[in-house]
Amino acid sequence: MTVLILGGTSEAAALDQLLADQAPEIRAIISLAGHTVDPRPTNLPVRIGGFGGIEGLRRYLVEEGIVAVVDATHPFAAIMPFHAEHACKAEGVPLLAIRRDSWKPRDGDRWKSVPDIETAVQALGREPRRVFLTVGRLELPAFADAPQHRYLVRAIEPIGDRLPVPHVDVIQQRGPFDADDEEDLMRREGVEVLVSKNSGGPATVGKLTAARRLALPVIMVERPPKPDVETVDHIDQVLPWLVTQGLFVTERGV
Repeated sequence: MTVLILGGTSEAAALDQLLADQAPEIRAIISLAGHTVDPRPTNLPVRIGGFGGIEGLRRYLVEEGIVAVVDATHPFAAIMPFHAEHACKAEGVPLLAIRRDSWKPRDGDRWKSVPDIETAVQALGREPRRVFLTVGRLELPAFADAPQHRYLVRAIEPIGDRLPVPHVDVIQQRGPFDADDEEDLMRREGVEVLVSKNSGGPATVGKLTAARRLALPVIMVERPPKPDVETVDHIDQVLPWLVTQGLFVTERGV
């Protein structure tokens, strides 16, 4: 039995470990888009790159004998979740999405929610500011339209020439990030505004806690639409779902 995991999140990596520990008889493949050059290590076979649209994914499901698909893509994946929905429906393959809860503003937060990166750039305003960008390197080119700001960029990998502006400093790090460390960083760097995607999860929430403590404004980019498919919010719900699909039997035989 082969299960395809559409990866790109910490949930996908954790599901990899869970399957290895609790269901070694399941053959699972993790598919990564390839945006990250140095992805987290995994116990499972990994394929990198696109499928060639919906039709390409349909062929892959058939050729690999995929019996179920788990969509554990990033909350900001805008295309693959829809491709998975259409391909799985066409081939009669069960599909489950793991979608972590989004962050919600709390008392003391100074959030401005925006629908996309372009609007986030506009929301920075014309007055020069020290901006902490935590939106991933793929989104950086949009901020070149606001070169008056002094940017502090944090990314997992080198950003190259993705942000061609006069003033940009780069921190190359992978989370998780502690709230106290985030506060120290923002104080030390003189951050005046934080720009974040609403990815949710505990790994990078510390920056929001730090911004709240410092009364800093946060420009929060909200998630793109997702298809209406069966959804859970934790990896522990995946094996029970496979049981309900008749694809996996527990030690108790249910």
